[in-house]
Amino acid sequence: DAATAEISRSQLWQWARHNARTNEGIPVTAQYLLKVLDEEIEKLAQSMGEQRFKASKMIEAKKHLATQITGEGYSDFLTSLLYNDIVEVEQIKARI
Repeated sequence: DAATAEISRSQLWQWARHNARTNEGIPVTAQYLLKVLDEEIEKLAQSMGEQRFKASKMIEAKKHLATQITGEGYSDFLTSLLYNDIVEVEQIKARI
């Protein structure tokens, strides 16, 4: 849900900003977070299958999350940032 997404992206941003480390001692940098994000998106793509993945908005979501967690842009609220994407999906579902 939106609250969980808000907390998660804020936590990732904080870790990168304040030089946190993983349990293994790896520095949590913007580059590290982007690497993990790429790996997780690839796992989703494989588990969803090519057709479902391409029909989803995972790539758009990845782009938005990347700007939020690296500090390139930080919106006050994710729902404001993603509103047009959310409304578009809901309108498509309503027509189906």
